Amino acid sequence: MKFWLGASFADTDQFVDLAKAAEKCGFDTLTLSDHLFYADFATPYPYSKSGKPRWTAETHWPDVWVTIGAMSAVTNTLRFAPNVYIAPARDLFTVAKQVSTAAVLSRDRVTFGVGVGWCAEEFAATGQDFHTRGRRLNEMIPALRELWSGRNVTIDGLPELSISPTPAEPIPVLVGGDSEAALRRAARLGDGWIGNRIYTEEQLDTVLGSLRQLLDEYGRTGPFEIIAPLAVLPDADTFRHFAAKGVTGTMAAPWWLATAEEKARYGEGSLELKVATMERFAEEVIAKM
Repeated sequence: MKFWLGASFADTDQFVDLAKAAEKCGFDTLTLSDHLFYADFATPYPYSKSGKPRWTAETHWPDVWVTIGAMSAVTNTLRFAPNVYIAPARDLFTVAKQVSTAAVLSRDRVTFGVGVGWCAEEFAATGQDFHTRGRRLNEMIPALRELWSGRNVTIDGLPELSISPTPAEPIPVLVGGDSEAALRRAARLGDGWIGNRIYTEEQLDTVLGSLRQLLDEYGRTGPFEIIAPLAVLPDADTFRHFAAKGVTGTMAAPWWLATAEEKARYGEGSLELKVATMERFAEEVIAKM
C-alpha cells in the first residue's frame, strides 16, 4: 500500500517543507490540486450538496508544475502528482512541455494525474471547449505519450516535430474520476485510476467492480494502479484489508484528524501542525505496513 499525501489547500509557502517532511516520513507521493482562479461559479461544484466549492477566494491554488519543480529540488525519492490536472483546459503542447520538464527536473518522479474537470468558467478563460473535453482528453493522452518519448511525431497536420527535454522513463498516467466515462478512460488509456472523492467500502467496491469489467473488456492484464481516498480511520490492518481488494495506494492528509491538543499546541493550519501529524501517521501507520 502506497501512501499519498493530499496536500491541497496548503498555503503555497508550506509546500517545500511539506515535501521534505513527506519524504522523511515515508510517503510515496505528494499530490496537489489544480484550479486557475476563484469566482462566483455558475457551474455547480459536483462534490458538495450545496453545489458551492468548499474553499474561498483566499485558498491557495499554486501552479502545479512550478510547485512540483520547487519540491523536487529539495527531495530525492518522493514522487509528485496532480490530483488532478485539468489537461483539456489547456492546449496539448503546453501540457506536454510542462509535464515533461517537471519529470526531467525531478529525475522521473512525476505521475500525471489527469481529469476532465467540472468548471466551465476555467475552460472559457483559456479558450478551450468545455463540452468536448472528454473526447479531447482521450485524444491527448496517447499524443502526450508520443511527445514525451522524444521521437519525431506528426500531430494535427503539423510538420513532423519533437519536444525537448523529455524524461528518461515513461510518465505514468493515472486518470481521475468515477463516472462511467472516467472509469472507461482509465481502463482503456491509463496506467491507473485516482478516486475523486473519499470512498466508503461499499462505494469503492462498486468502482472496483466496474474497473475490473472494463479492464477485462480492453484486454488489460498488466499492473494497474488504484489510488483510493478512503473513509476510514488510519489503521494498518484496515489498509491491509483494502490492499487485498486490489487498492495499491490511498491518500491521507493527517492534519485533518489532528487532535484538539495538537491544534492548540501548534495552531490550526500551521506548517508545524501538518508536520507533527504526518510524523504521528508515519509512526502509527506507515511504519507498520
